[in-house]
Parts: sequence; C-alpha cells; structure tokens
Amino acid sequence: MAHPSAFKYVLSPPHPAARPFLAIGAAVVLLGLIVASWLAWIGVVFILFCLYFFRDPERFPPSRPNVMLAPADGHVVSVALVPPPSELGLGTMPRWRVATFLSVLDVHVNRMPADGTVTRIAYHHGKFLSANMDKASDENERNALAIRLADGREIAVVQIAGLIARRILCDVKEGDHVQAGSRFGIIRFGSRTDLYLPVGVLPLVAEGQTMIGGETVIAEIGDLFDAEEDPLMAAMDPVDLADVPADESVAILTDPEAPVSDPLPPGLLDKPQPGQP
Repeated sequence: MAHPSAFKYVLSPPHPAARPFLAIGAAVVLLGLIVASWLAWIGVVFILFCLYFFRDPERFPPSRPNVMLAPADGHVVSVALVPPPSELGLGTMPRWRVATFLSVLDVHVNRMPADGTVTRIAYHHGKFLSANMDKASDENERNALAIRLADGREIAVVQIAGLIARRILCDVKEGDHVQAGSRFGIIRFGSRTDLYLPVGVLPLVAEGQTMIGGETVIAEIGDLFDAEEDPLMAAMDPVDLADVPADESVAILTDPEAPVSDPLPPGLLDKPQPGQP
C-alpha cells in the first residue's frame, strides 16, 4: 500500500509556470464537449500531465550549517573537475561540477543550494542536445547564476535546456539575497542543472545517485582554510592554476604524485606537529 505522503507528493500544487498550459488544456476540453468527446479526453490527459510535471512539493532543507544542497531533482550524470562558465567571470581555475539530469518524470523546480547573494546572471543561447550528454554543459542553451556566499566564496548554478526543454525560467535577479532550498526557477520538459562548488570543496555524491532538490546534501563547505594553522601548507608555495593549462590543472588537483615546483623545506616533516609530543 502506498504511503500517504506519496499521494501528497504527486498531488502537490503546480508551479505558476503551469497556468498557460492548464488554460490550453481546459480550452481543449471545452472544445471537445462541443465537437467530439475524444477531443475532450485528450484535453483531460494533457491537464493531468501538466499537473504532474509542474508539481511543486514543499521541501525541508537540513538545518546543518555549511552544506551545499542539490539544486534540482533527478540523478547525477557527471561529477567532474572543470572551470566554471566563462560568462560568469569566476576565473578559469577548475572546481568540482555536479551535473543533475531531470527526466520528464522529475520535479523541475530549481532550488538554491546555499544562502548567499546573486552577483551575476548570464543567459547563453545555444543548442538543444540531450541534457544527459556531457557536452550539454558547454553547447546547450543555458542560464547561469553566480552566487556569493557569506564568507565571500562563490558558487555557480546553471540551468540547461535539453532535447525537449526549450524554455528556462529564472525568478531571481542580480542583487537578490537567497536562502538554501528556496525556489529560483524552473525548466520546462526535461533538462539539466549543474552546480559548481567553491574552489577546493569536494563533492559527497557520485554518478547515478538520486537527488532531491533543496534537501540532498552535495557537499560540506566548512570554514575558509587558514594556511597559517598548518605548517605543511604554510611552507608550500601556492600553485596558480589559472596560469596552468586545464589538463595540467586537473592533474595537480587529482594526482597526489603530480610534481610541484618546489619541494618541502628539508626536515619539515621531522618537526613535531601541533598536538604531537
């Protein structure tokens, strides 16, 4: 027997973006009552589909601080280390991107992954490839948002149109203060949503995992790291990945055996660390 909450989930009130489609369905039903009953049934089926597709259930973000939440329902199709969209002006340093594919059966309302301020919104016209393809992030039509967190770090969320989806709606504007889990837009009829984590933050999810927008924790961002608190980090020269080719940047971030420009100072590892005798 189905759990009562499942019916509540399916019968959730529709997003306002459904109104013009519901109006079309109602018009078809009325026309069918006059012309032919089969046409009315088509209108009824269309209305039911729209009510299901545009459903907008309430979500309850976790109360834990310093976490990044899934910006959409669906399943993860890619977890990759790549630069953020160039139109946002966030630089070329690679950061972890978690891409979530939304089928026509998923809730399509997008939600904010964290508290912050929207600093930039950029719309990019492009193709309408299948949204589960990796190149959809670069070639498809998309709407990208840059969000500054309270500690000054920045993240990016990108709404991407798919093979069927041809309309991206964004309900926020630059300068808006947003809260984790709050609604900020919708993509109609199959799509993808990419989340670019802050530089240095690792994702906690894997490809194939199911996401619940506004509730699933994708990463823990923690506090800004202070190199002076760790003598190992303080002794190392920082590597400016912006000046390194993309393929070499990824190697530096992912390969523990990748060469660095300068070795650690002699004898540093032999020194007692804080908390050790």
